[in-house]
Amino acid sequence: MRTSWQPDVSLETLRLRAQWLKQIREFFDSRQVLEVETPVLSPASVPDPNIESLQTRVNQQRQYLQTSPELYMKRLLAAGSGPIYQISRVFRDGEIGRLHNPEFTLVEWYQPGYSQRQLIDEVTELVIGLCGLHHALTPVQLISYSELFQDHAGINPLRQDWAELDRYCQAKQLQCPVDNDDWSVAMDWLLALVIQPAMQGLVFVVDYPAAQASLARLDPDNPAIARRFELFINGVEMANGFEELTDAAQQRQRFMQENRDRKSMGMQEIALDEKFLAALEAGFPETSGVALGLDRLLMWKTGSEKVQEVMSFGYTD
Repeated sequence: MRTSWQPDVSLETLRLRAQWLKQIREFFDSRQVLEVETPVLSPASVPDPNIESLQTRVNQQRQYLQTSPELYMKRLLAAGSGPIYQISRVFRDGEIGRLHNPEFTLVEWYQPGYSQRQLIDEVTELVIGLCGLHHALTPVQLISYSELFQDHAGINPLRQDWAELDRYCQAKQLQCPVDNDDWSVAMDWLLALVIQPAMQGLVFVVDYPAAQASLARLDPDNPAIARRFELFINGVEMANGFEELTDAAQQRQRFMQENRDRKSMGMQEIALDEKFLAALEAGFPETSGVALGLDRLLMWKTGSEKVQEVMSFGYTD
């Protein structure tokens, strides 16, 4: 049996990717946003149970391959770096499929002093500049998480009404996870199975439930929601952004709760990044940040069937 050594990407897509990298750097350079590099290996990681880190060992000490450059970049922000960005290789275990590769590229950036809406406008400008979407997907849609669920499923995701979800599932003849006591898991399931396939165009979803705040700050006027947004193009998630949480004690509590969640799910607990928490404690500027999946965006632009087709060499078993 002959082993194929050929790359997965076409030369045309390879050239487009190179052009995009140039455009991204020009975009941020024109805004005086500093390009940085941070370590790929770290002795700690984010304990989010929805993300599984790849691990290795250095000098017999466990190290995590970064799932995002976020924690190191925030330490730079706390040290006074000002606006920064990074085009970063990141790694996540257990994520293999048409839209997933265990190694992929994020464009991640942070803008001190920006609100969520200001950052959404900047993401829009970058995406339209790269993809030429002036006519294809505009005008841009902005909708709250609650409105999205109510419009597509008639369910209020903030009310956590399991009976309401059960009635919806029965009416649609769906095997909903109503026996799961984690409401966020059920909403993620409904979003992926029912709502995302119905989404068209370039859509920013804002005001996520507090339970899905991750590293985002809560809305001071409504602590039931977080200052978090996601960008979808034709139902595919492209970017995830926050008004960043600056409270070290609250962040520690969230990390500890996530580790408890991991333990209850039979997952390994993750070492907390004490240096990151110390940076928050020392003083972190009011900042908004976002991570944009470069490979998925390139996949959409080229009409590729799977994300590996826009990578020089995608993962193979």
